[in-house]
Amino acid sequence: MKHTLLSMIALVLTIAATGQTLNVKMGSVTYQFPAVQTGEMTYADGQTLTIMGKTFTLTDIDAMTVDDSKVNDGVIAVDYNGTSASVTVAGNIAQYVVPTINGAHVSIAQSSNLAEEITYTLSGTSTDGEFYMSGSYKATIELNGLTLTNTTPVYSGAAVHIQNGKRIKVKVVTGTTNTLSDAAKGSQKGCLYIKGHAEFAQKGTLNVVGNLKHAIKTGEYMTLKNATINVSSAVGDGINCAQYFLMESGTVNISGTGDDGIQCDLEGDTNTGEITNHEDEDSGNIYISEGKINITVTANAAKGIKGEGDMRISGGDITVKTTGGGLWDSDKVKTKASACLGADGHITISGGTMNLTSTGAGGKGINGDGTFTATGGTLTIKTSGNAVVASATGSLSTVSSSQQLDRYQSDYKSSPKGIKIDGAILISDNAVISVTTTGAGGEGIESKTSINITGGQVTVNASDDAINSSYNTDTNGSGDLTISGGYVFARSTGNDGLDANGNCYIKGGLVYAIGTTSPEVAIDANSEQQKKLYVTGGTIIAIGGLENGASLSQSCYSASSWSKNTWYAMTVGSETIAFKTPSSGGNTMVVSGASQPTLKSGVTVSGGTSIFDGAGYVNATFTGGSTINLSSYSGGGNGPGGPGGPGGPGGGWH
Repeated sequence: MKHTLLSMIALVLTIAATGQTLNVKMGSVTYQFPAVQTGEMTYADGQTLTIMGKTFTLTDIDAMTVDDSKVNDGVIAVDYNGTSASVTVAGNIAQYVVPTINGAHVSIAQSSNLAEEITYTLSGTSTDGEFYMSGSYKATIELNGLTLTNTTPVYSGAAVHIQNGKRIKVKVVTGTTNTLSDAAKGSQKGCLYIKGHAEFAQKGTLNVVGNLKHAIKTGEYMTLKNATINVSSAVGDGINCAQYFLMESGTVNISGTGDDGIQCDLEGDTNTGEITNHEDEDSGNIYISEGKINITVTANAAKGIKGEGDMRISGGDITVKTTGGGLWDSDKVKTKASACLGADGHITISGGTMNLTSTGAGGKGINGDGTFTATGGTLTIKTSGNAVVASATGSLSTVSSSQQLDRYQSDYKSSPKGIKIDGAILISDNAVISVTTTGAGGEGIESKTSINITGGQVTVNASDDAINSSYNTDTNGSGDLTISGGYVFARSTGNDGLDANGNCYIKGGLVYAIGTTSPEVAIDANSEQQKKLYVTGGTIIAIGGLENGASLSQSCYSASSWSKNTWYAMTVGSETIAFKTPSSGGNTMVVSGASQPTLKSGVTVSGGTSIFDGAGYVNATFTGGSTINLSSYSGGGNGPGGPGGPGGPGGGWH
């Protein structure tokens, strides 16, 4: 429309008289200037009008109106409606932004002169639209009932693309449901892409589908409070970030991904090789303190939650299931498999509840390259896949027995394990860990360095070694296994209960170990390499006997026989442990305590505190049963007991 000086004067007088808002409309963009802020408006050469630093070319203006609408400073509202979108810009920031609209595809460029935070409020619905923002100052994105699908990329294939590399607060407005889906083509790294660090907040719901790569991708850290994020499918990861992932509350549900559920990369450029060392910077790390996570991944060798740095879990309710099999890594020339939780650095668990299930070949509950420390929390881990092996050419298959697995070199096989750690394992305090592995080669808990249990409760049922401290030349570990406190149950249906590739030290705690028949034992040490089992304390029940040549500073005793699937009661001093025998195991039952135990078979148990997933009770009352005769025992696996070892100091399981 054409404007005259007279009409401009009339508008200015109207605004001044009424104290209202001047709306300047250009196409689908409306700029709103409150009267109290406008001050002097410059009209120059009959061609331009400058209001609050924003200069308009008059021929580009479609309409100028005055009304009593309220203007929220620092806010840009984008409303989607089918194949179109409208943008409303607050006057105080009008001079710092350039909106461009093509149908329902919206791009907003922030000026480098911007020195205050803008809030972008996105709402409405479009089946072919996007929101693209670029700039160099932090911003807030409000998702306020937005349903946005990008099918024909104009600025980006993402549904929401924030090219700004600063802090972006993403408010998922309380009470709203928001749904994003990106295009199946384009250059976007995620359906919701934020180049900088993203802070998700408020109590709304965000549903995301990643049709090209990741569902949510951030170039730097990502934090989550209160909001619910649902990823129903993604070609790549459900959530992919760099620097760190921090979940303080809220809910994350992820399924249908072509790769990992949540992946946190080291910060840096993988193309140039300039990668931040996570030990020097807070990079590649996963932090979970509260909230609820439910992840199912089906891709081969996929991880439920994976950090290239450390993983620290102090709370929350986490459920992860992996179903994919193994893959051959031609770059590293080795097999790899799925894991519910994985970290290239250290893993620390001090709280929370975790249910981890892996059904694919070679799958693991927890897999880490660094150390594993558990001081609290409740972990329930189940794996049921067989081991996956590779031929010399890298073709994969599975094996159904540990004997078949032994034919393959370490890099050409991946065994299912509950917890597999290259570094040391330390379990203490209030940690509660339950592991069940049923597939061929399935070990319960394995360290390639050493294992030290000083407290907590550990229950392992495995088809291979239940608890195994191994070592290799890369870790320079001792292979020692030490138990000095807590409750430890270790049952193997095909190998040793406790297996140390170095020395095995039982110094305290309550230990119930079950091995299979000879030549396997309940508690094993690497006597082939002149290592030993040392028993200096604790309360011990060992079905399958002890490693030959053990050093027994605390007296051990054996029963002449034992009955399957039967409740026993063992009393040591003033303490009694009730335990149920397995359906199979080695021939010899060995018991030990601070003083000579008494043992009864066929008892009825009532009350007390359940341990070992119901296979034992402490502080229980028992009645009935028959007294079992015990004889001194000095070691020798599943064979007959020999002379008793010398008496010595002992201790309970506290």
